[in-house]
Parts: sequence; C-alpha cells; structure tokens
Amino acid sequence: MQNNLGLNREGDVNLSLHREKWINALNQKSKDILKADESVFMKQSMSTPCMNVIVDAEGCFIEDMSGKKYLDFHGNSIHQIGYKNPYVIEAIKKQMQELPFIPRRYTADIAARAAAALVNKTTSKDYKVLFTPSGSTAVGIALKIARKATGRHKVISMWESFHGAGLDSISVGGEYAFRKDMGPLMPGCIRAIPYNGYRNLIQNIGKDDIAKFCLDYMEYIIINEGDIGAILLEPIRATDTHIPPKSYFEQLRALCDKNGILLIFDEIPTAIGRSGEFYVHQNFKVEPDILVLGKGLGGGIIPQAAVLIKAKYDCAQDISLGHYTHEKPAVGCAAICATIEYIDNNNLLDNCKKLSEYVKAKAYGLYNTYDCIGEARICGLLITFEFVKNRNSKEKYEELAEKILYKSLELGLSFKVSGGNCVTWHPPLIVSKNEIDIAFSIFERAIVSSLNI
Repeated sequence: MQNNLGLNREGDVNLSLHREKWINALNQKSKDILKADESVFMKQSMSTPCMNVIVDAEGCFIEDMSGKKYLDFHGNSIHQIGYKNPYVIEAIKKQMQELPFIPRRYTADIAARAAAALVNKTTSKDYKVLFTPSGSTAVGIALKIARKATGRHKVISMWESFHGAGLDSISVGGEYAFRKDMGPLMPGCIRAIPYNGYRNLIQNIGKDDIAKFCLDYMEYIIINEGDIGAILLEPIRATDTHIPPKSYFEQLRALCDKNGILLIFDEIPTAIGRSGEFYVHQNFKVEPDILVLGKGLGGGIIPQAAVLIKAKYDCAQDISLGHYTHEKPAVGCAAICATIEYIDNNNLLDNCKKLSEYVKAKAYGLYNTYDCIGEARICGLLITFEFVKNRNSKEKYEELAEKILYKSLELGLSFKVSGGNCVTWHPPLIVSKNEIDIAFSIFERAIVSSLNI
C-alpha cells in the first residue's frame, strides 16, 4: 500500500511498498506478533504498524526474533550510554529496593542530587529544575513558565520544528504530520523561518548572512506582533542535523535580551553529550533562559524529562506548574545520576569528539564519491546525509533514501529517515571506531545497491 501523504511525510513511513516487501520477508512467528500488535494498538504515522519484532537491545545493537542483530544508530535518540547499561540498571535496582516512589509534598536525597547534577553541567550553574514524565510535557511547562515570568502569552517557534506530540507542543511545533486534522490549536503561536529553511531557499550565500536574515525577520515579527514572551527552538534540529553558526545564537540571545523575551532551547533528543558537549548550546557559548531535556536523560531505560529555568525566573510559587504524580521521581532520578556518572567516568564526551572527526573524514569521502549526497552535516555524533537527485538541482531524492534504509536494514544497520530524503544517524556515545567502520561499510553498500551501480 503506497503512502498517501506524499511529499508531506516527515520520515520513513509504515505504509510503503518497501515496507511491505520487508514485512513479507520476515519469518512467520514475527509476522504473527506484528499482526497481534496491530490488532490491539491504534495505527499512527511513522509508528504502528511496526516493521519488526525485537527480543533484545544491548550496547549499540538490537536483535530481532530470528536472531539477527542490527547496529542501531536510531534508538529514538535515547541510548547515549547504550542499551541495557549495567551501571544504570544497578542504580535503578538499588533505588527500587530502597525507595521506589516519593509522594508529592516530600523529597529525598536522590531527587536533590539528580537536579544538582543537571545544574552542575550547565555553564553558569544558575538554574532551578522541574522534572516531568515526558519531553512533550516539559515543553508545556517551559511555555507556562515563560507566560508567568513575562506576563505575555505569545511565542515564536520555527517551521519544521518538533517539540512533542501533545496539543500544546504541536501548537508550537512546525511539522504537518502532527498538526494535520487537529483543528484549532493553542493561540499565540507564531512561526518564523528556521535557519535551515532560509538556507534551503537561497544557496551560495554565507552562513552568517543567512543567520542575519532569519534574525531580522524574527525581529520584524517581534516589533509588529507585540506581546512576545518567548522564542522556542532546537539549537541543532535533531531530525536532520542543521547547525546554525555561532553568530546566529549570539544575535538571538541579544535580540531576546533587548526585548525582554525568554529564550527556550529544546534539547530533548540532542543533549546529554551527543553533540560533543553535555548540552548542545555549549557548542555556541550562549545560554538559554529555559532548557528542556528528555529522551536519554533516563539512561535509555526510564522515561524521564526535565526543565531547567534560570534562577531569576523562579517566580511561580503561587501556581502549580507541573503538579505531577511523579514530580520527584525516585527511580528516574537514580537513572539521571547514574547516566551522568557513567558519561563522566568513561570520558564519553571526549570519545564523542574524537569519533566525530573520524566520522567527518569518512562522510566526506562518501560525499566526494556520490553525487546523490547533497550534504553531510555533522556535530559530534549527530550525523545527517541529505540525498538529492544531483547536487546541481538539489531536488529531494526520497525514493533513494528509502531504498537505502531497507537495504541497510537487510545488511544490519538501523537509522532514521527524516524529511523524506535525509538519513540521520544518532550513534550511542559508547560506539567504537570499529562499529563506525561497519556502519559506513554497510551504508556504502546500500548506496551502491540502491543506485544500481
């Protein structure tokens, strides 16, 4: 069955001819479980129906029912320290035995330590913390804080952005697949052109010039719209790794300060070390007023998110910002502490930076060999290859990207397809040089096979 969203699709789809062929090649037991899964779960784009059944996930690998292992460079961006990390598992077990739950109105040492660990990783160490059950709810809390602190309800966010699937987070998000058929959304949401959006419109001009145009446009909105309380964006867009220059963030910070606007960075899929710095914005030497975290925060095991707020905006004592049952989650906090300790004790940020240089050399080797790779964009272990019909036209080559995905899966490599034509890798920070070599070998074989060279 062919996907009926056509060019509106954001990522790899679950109703394509390639998916159908893939499913038909699975063993019968896997097909039976997939059928059982589809019978009880609601269908949704880019998710259910699922593509396979897995029985294990450890380190950098997942394993399916037939015993086949896949090097997983997707991982829903949660496996910075690898799947089934024994250090985190032990910390979780210990916490569950000692204190599995902290009722609201109470605290425990583990909660204070987890919050302090996140604050201590910031540059200024001048933040307060709220924990939430998911990244989407954390975005909602960030928007509430901005309204409370500024007295203004309008927010500027970016086209093509993703901030979660809740009604408030899709209101500020910019992806059609999440807003389609949803009717009226939260008022006060104004979208601006993202750095990568203008970059795609006009070629062959400098990054700093692109940054200036985007920020001039944003300032125009601020002046003419009025009542803007916050600007929300992903410093590096996770799904296709667009990386604005440092000048973009310097000018953005100055624009917010000039107009009394809170700057919110959504680093849910990109923080916790994958950019080479613990927090993504540390690559650009600019701090946000509010920082939103999630995904890998729980060590790839516990669903956990957090909001970090500059201490001067701790001004909401008279309202309930996030009156959650798991407001100070004991087990989640243990996972946070263990994750940070594991990253520090094993020098994973240094490993990320070293491997990033190795990845760049191999990626640019592919770029120079295959004209169908329009760009290779890399920051730390945030990696994207953009596929085009040819480099002169820069026309999206979605069919090729999907072919490459399924051939790579056949050969044992899993990754995300974004924007229809972007292959995105998020390897764990524990990945080895040898595993990087294996990934590139599979990837090049998939490119050659898909191009019928």
